[in-house]
Amino acid sequence: MTHTDPASRYRSLRLEYPAPHIAEIILTGPGRGNAMGPDTWRELPQAVAEIESRPDLRAAIVRGEGRHFSTGLDLEATGQDLAPLLNRPALAFERDRLLGYIRSMQAAFAAVADARVPFVAAVHGWCIGAGLELIAACDLRLCAADARFSLREVRLAIASDLGGIQRLPYLIGEGRARDLALTGRDVDAAWAERAGLVSEVLETPEQTVQAARDLAARLATNPPLTVGGIKRLMNARLEDDLRRGLREAAAFNAAYLQSEDYLEAQRALAERREPQFKGK
Repeated sequence: MTHTDPASRYRSLRLEYPAPHIAEIILTGPGRGNAMGPDTWRELPQAVAEIESRPDLRAAIVRGEGRHFSTGLDLEATGQDLAPLLNRPALAFERDRLLGYIRSMQAAFAAVADARVPFVAAVHGWCIGAGLELIAACDLRLCAADARFSLREVRLAIASDLGGIQRLPYLIGEGRARDLALTGRDVDAAWAERAGLVSEVLETPEQTVQAARDLAARLATNPPLTVGGIKRLMNARLEDDLRRGLREAAAFNAAYLQSEDYLEAQRALAERREPQFKGK
């Protein structure tokens, strides 16, 4: 029987325990399609810390509630946080605050990547932008046949800055990672399996969740100290590149989020039209 933490204080996710030794983080929004906003950046590390505090837990799953895994960044909620920092002219104080805000977002996904327990992502529906960057921070990934993936930040005049550019080349190769990051195109579950982004495609979302639980149960039978050690050793291979890349991504967006192209992308999105970028 699935147990939900009765003392849950989370707004953007739900923490459940579907079986002995297994935790499940379920993305719930509050943005449409489980879009991630300020609550996510605060609460995801808290949920991971809660899992880490329990030595009986040996594996974790992350999945989305409803029709999608996550449609990415909650632009409305995040925009409210960022608006005071994006007013013109941008002074050093605003740039420094923006840099800190981006780093706090990065830290949320780093909590998953650096956790003692292995994380299994169970993906269905849309997995866009920050959603794709979150599953890249997980250890194993499964998806349903209806899953669609996209690193769309480039279409919003933003560089992916939550680890996608840094982690995806290790998962799917440099060429495919550049394809996703530079085109912003959508790819399907079959592409994701061929690329190595996911290890298995299941027919339905329900089958995907069950397969993720079965995989987590298998992970939980292995010696937890050794599993955690293997995860740390594998993470160590990309540690320096990841740290440097995240710093540079945060610095880039802190500098360029006031470009005319960024403002045009936001206007075009609100007006439901194609943006006209000018390189300014």
